[in-house]
Amino acid sequence: MSPRRPGGSRRIALGVGGVVVLLAAIDAYVVVTVLVTMVGDLGVPVNHIEHASLVVTAFLLGYVAGMPLLGMLSDRFGRQVMVQACLAGFAAGSAVTALAGSLPVLIAGRGIQGLAGGALLPITMALAGDLWEERRRPAVLGAVGALQELGSVLGPLYGAGVAALVGWRGIFWINIPVTLLAMAAVWWAVPRGRPAAPTRVDVIGGLLLAAGLGLLVAGLYNPDPQRSALPSWGVPCVAAGAVVIVAFAGWEARARTRLLDLRGARRGGLFAVLGVSLLSGAALMITLVDVQLIAQTLLGRTSTGGAFLLARFLIPLAVAALAGGLVARRCAERWIVAGGMLVAACGYARIAAWPVRSEGLHYDLGVFAVSRVGVDLAVAGLGLGLVIAPLSSVALRSVPAVRHGVASAAVVVARMMGMLLGVAGLSAWGFFRFHALTAHLVTPLPIGVSQAEFTRRMATYLAAVKAALHTEYADVFWATAGVCVLAAVLGLAVGGSTPAAVGEEPAEGPSVPVRAEPPSA
Repeated sequence: MSPRRPGGSRRIALGVGGVVVLLAAIDAYVVVTVLVTMVGDLGVPVNHIEHASLVVTAFLLGYVAGMPLLGMLSDRFGRQVMVQACLAGFAAGSAVTALAGSLPVLIAGRGIQGLAGGALLPITMALAGDLWEERRRPAVLGAVGALQELGSVLGPLYGAGVAALVGWRGIFWINIPVTLLAMAAVWWAVPRGRPAAPTRVDVIGGLLLAAGLGLLVAGLYNPDPQRSALPSWGVPCVAAGAVVIVAFAGWEARARTRLLDLRGARRGGLFAVLGVSLLSGAALMITLVDVQLIAQTLLGRTSTGGAFLLARFLIPLAVAALAGGLVARRCAERWIVAGGMLVAACGYARIAAWPVRSEGLHYDLGVFAVSRVGVDLAVAGLGLGLVIAPLSSVALRSVPAVRHGVASAAVVVARMMGMLLGVAGLSAWGFFRFHALTAHLVTPLPIGVSQAEFTRRMATYLAAVKAALHTEYADVFWATAGVCVLAAVLGLAVGGSTPAAVGEEPAEGPSVPVRAEPPSA
């Protein structure tokens, strides 16, 4: 079978691949609107929500660790085989998550989902490289990347909507028939061939990356934030994780087979792109998690109400992502990236300054009032959205055409790493800050006092807890604004106008022969 297929059939193949990418991307964000409900059903109280942070980080860790390594395995065993294997693993993880009766089982299920789902993006990008010639490949890769970004918009809203109808477990039960349909479509549409020559797989690089990220997450996870921001093992784990990540970078610089092969790239601009992508990913995930927590703990909204609140951030982000691509045609990418991150920083600074009292959450324009919450969230979303297309554009222009898929995957890996480390680090500090602010509070008991006095004491106690939560969230968003300012400075180093040289490899070599597998019985 030839890697090149007729136009109609290859579009169907890529369309099926895009659908599975969207499925995994949606699941990366689906829990943020129902996290409080999920862990509450498993017996975790809201004042110990830090125990639930691994529900988010387990998926992201699996997603980032699985993305490059499993993507490379598709070069060896074939695109269809690996997509089918990943979808089967995704369905298994969904079943474990839906059946979870305890927090550790829930975390394990999400980790399996992330590991399997993370590989679907690079495999689909590699499939695009198999089926499209060089001159049309960037547009196709951009479409696949757009589906990955669409998941961040649809995921929280989809999760809240399904949970409102069939409960949070229904989100993951629905994944199973959807995944089975996707597997049937992949079997029918995606080529079953594989490279005739065996492809080496960078197992050592994959293990180093997974181990380094795992150590960093373990060091940042603190099950007892009353005592300190980090656990007793925190500093050694973080230091060891940093050493392993440095070892990974050294290995990738010298290995013949590389997990993220960026040879021939213009390093300065590309590294700046990856840095901004990492920082913007941290800001994105903190917003997705903390805005939902604010809605449910401070504003008294349900998970569905929190999803509608989050939509005021997500919809402008999606609109700005489209606008950023159009503006980049007329303006240098570095100015769009730096400006977008400064706009986001202003939005987060305004969010950090939200007052405790609800009557202060509106802008009075004389004739009518505008929701301050909606405006500030929209500003932050617009800023983050503007940088998506320019970052991808610079990444593609910074590498030879034969490495477009790797560069696109690297941008996504950097963003997901930022999401993983950002939510782990700032959440650990935020939970410690909350417990420090409430350490002096004593829960009132209805013993030895009148009902009126108990009611008064309870109201005072709840007001103090609310004030502590408000201070914690404000500190987290001030830190997020600082992250965006740092990204804006780094954004000034993004991009040049000259396409990357092809380097040591031709832009479009001869097609690699593909060995067809015998039809299955």
